Amino acid sequence: MHQVLEHFKNGLIVSCQALESEPLHSSFIMGRMALAAKEGGAVGIRANSVADIVEIKKQVDLPVIGIIKQVYDDHPVFITPTMNEIDALAETGCEIIATDATERIRPDGSDLETFYKKVRSKYPHLLLMADVSTVEEAIFADELGFDIIAPTLYGYTEETNGLKIDDHDYAVISQIVKEVKNAKVLAEGNVSTPEIAKSVLDIGVHSVVVGGAITRPQLITKKFADALKN
Repeated sequence: MHQVLEHFKNGLIVSCQALESEPLHSSFIMGRMALAAKEGGAVGIRANSVADIVEIKKQVDLPVIGIIKQVYDDHPVFITPTMNEIDALAETGCEIIATDATERIRPDGSDLETFYKKVRSKYPHLLLMADVSTVEEAIFADELGFDIIAPTLYGYTEETNGLKIDDHDYAVISQIVKEVKNAKVLAEGNVSTPEIAKSVLDIGVHSVVVGGAITRPQLITKKFADALKN
């Protein structure tokens, strides 16, 4: 599995996701999106749901970071929140499983440390990725033993609500890179241009994840339409 991490080094991982409310919601489309990403030079794919991952695996031989977005009674932890989702993802053959690694209690009542140990015990050979929202959470995830850490949830928790990583503020990523000792740090969240991707790579992250700027045409179109209106 460490070959996967080396494969990611200095590369672009494309997040191919479309929720039910979005125009491109389709496993078939996400499979083709992943193929297009590979042809463009992506070194990996991040994908949501068993169906999408299975289809993507048919189309490309790139390593996949798998997640399942599952809401339990409006609980705030919804990225691979319980062992049910871990088990389902493990069956897909995805090389990496990402999960919410914030300090929040999970829908089943467990804290992150308890959950991590349970997952690691059952699937010792799977690479595990921590989606965090703060530097402190990144440090704790590193101490637990996560293989990969990314500030995916920065701006999406009560503590960080409204904040975002952009080309004017890389302080969070810089601090995480500085503090994390063992895990590979990925940049994820609001990487909206090639220039931003290169800037965060220069900070020292292992690789960069880009989603909406590549795979959500409705958002890309809106940027152009808004620019013309202004």
